[in-house]
Amino acid sequence: MKYSSSFTYDLHLGEQAEDWAKELFGNAKVEVKADSMAHLTGNLFIEVYCRNKPSGISTTEADYWVFKFETGTAVIISTQKLKQLARKFFNINGFKEGGDGNMSKGVLVPLLYILT
Repeated sequence: MKYSSSFTYDLHLGEQAEDWAKELFGNAKVEVKADSMAHLTGNLFIEVYCRNKPSGISTTEADYWVFKFETGTAVIISTQKLKQLARKFFNINGFKEGGDGNMSKGVLVPLLYILT
């Protein structure tokens, strides 16, 4: 659909956004993470293993992930897109240690890519 300045077009976009929010906050499963470093590093740490067992993005049943930052802001991303980005950046940078006591292995995904 091409951009139009008509009320009908804006109404349609608004209704689509409302339907998405209803799905997200009504029926969808949501994984919520607090990331205390992302605002400093520009990366999200996406856990793949913890204590050498699959965890995080490997085992999630969530439809969406919400990352809350120390700045009081948050980002919502579909699990499907987050998995695609995690694979992409694993292929580029491999695993990084992180989490509590560096017990986890994960992938660093630049925040910039979450928005594209």
